[in-house]
Amino acid sequence: MIELVDSHAHMYLSDFDDDIGQVVDRAKEAGIRQIFMPNINSNSIDGMLNLEMQYGDYCVPMMGIHPCYVHDNYKSELEIAKSWLERRDFCAIGEIGIDLYWDKNYVDQQIEAFEMQINWAKDLKKPIVIHCRESLDLTIQIVTKNQDGNLRGIFHCFTGDLDQAKKVTDLNFLLGIGGVVSFKNSGLDTVLKDIPLQNIVLETDSPYLAPTPFRGKRNEPAFVRFIAEKLAEIQSGDLPAISSATTNNALQLFRHGTFNT
Repeated sequence: MIELVDSHAHMYLSDFDDDIGQVVDRAKEAGIRQIFMPNINSNSIDGMLNLEMQYGDYCVPMMGIHPCYVHDNYKSELEIAKSWLERRDFCAIGEIGIDLYWDKNYVDQQIEAFEMQINWAKDLKKPIVIHCRESLDLTIQIVTKNQDGNLRGIFHCFTGDLDQAKKVTDLNFLLGIGGVVSFKNSGLDTVLKDIPLQNIVLETDSPYLAPTPFRGKRNEPAFVRFIAEKLAEIQSGDLPAISSATTNNALQLFRHGTFNT
């Protein structure tokens, strides 16, 4: 059976309140071995940790503050996140980064919060999961400045061009590929055909960005298989090879073991 990993899913959001058990069951039936959950802000922590308690090591939490939640109270949000990192283990620092799509009024604060959380990751020897909407070049610059040879992680929801992809992989980071790869005019098909599998992980960003043929509907981890099938089509590869490589990449990054076909 094909086994896959969803390296990025917000399973704790209210979109899943009514049928979370069924969503998890469908993920398992689709061969999803593990789901990694990035945090958003202080309000999402309880729901995320409750899912971990309910489903054990199947739903694995991260800790960080999403750039869209870096507002006037960002320092208190960072303090809460830091207190959790001092209290217990998390698989990664995320979801962190820069977002210039929704609001550009807090760019300086976003950069400060991003770099602070990068430093946490260095101190704790944890990977980072990066949000870079409308800010890919800036985010690459910040990571480059902070790369000391040990920093690693994922550029989540990568939608850049080949040059940007190579800059990311040269930084020893992985490309997080989700449902956008299946969109007709995304352009990712021409980018990913030249990217080795060792540089790619798969994700859904559930409940957002569902792949074709579910575009516009609620996304869920079971749909990772459609992303894997699209990647296999782009790279003229077979699904077991895509599964094995991307699953190993994610599990090795988050240090939750390896998968062998």
